[in-house]
Amino acid sequence: MEIDEIRAAFEDVFDQAIVFHGFADHMRDYDVFIYAAANPRTGIAPEHLRYRFKHCVRAVATSAVPPEIWKESLDERLVEYEQGVDLDGYVWGVRWQVLYPGMKLLADSPDAERWSQLLDLPFHEAVIETNGHHVSLVFSDLAVDTVDVGFAPFVVTGGGPDFKIPLP
Repeated sequence: MEIDEIRAAFEDVFDQAIVFHGFADHMRDYDVFIYAAANPRTGIAPEHLRYRFKHCVRAVATSAVPPEIWKESLDERLVEYEQGVDLDGYVWGVRWQVLYPGMKLLADSPDAERWSQLLDLPFHEAVIETNGHHVSLVFSDLAVDTVDVGFAPFVVTGGGPDFKIPLP
């Protein structure tokens, strides 16, 4: 995806809801799952989107919740909405974060430039800001897909890892 297309994809979901983010189960790409909804008067149905940041060489997630709010938000009941809604503190159990002020590409990122030179691919740095987390990603490409109801980014299976070792 070209830089202008990445910026447009970021604008498409400005002020929407992030419902999950983390590395894909193969652990190379970083996924951000977004619930995108238009004004109901438009007739456009809401959808779940996966923003896959491909070849993600750096992902840093930090809390956007200030320490004074964290201090009030340690109660385990706050991770379940029904139990925490009437308590003081950040109710983690809402299970989404508002994508505001949103996603943007950083111009002149030293990390992206370094990786571009090392791998001979274009790399970019994205900053994602929400009311819950700030995420910084260095990646080479972006793919946006619609995901169906019931999609699970990770499923626990009966077995464990098969202990294959990645070859250099």
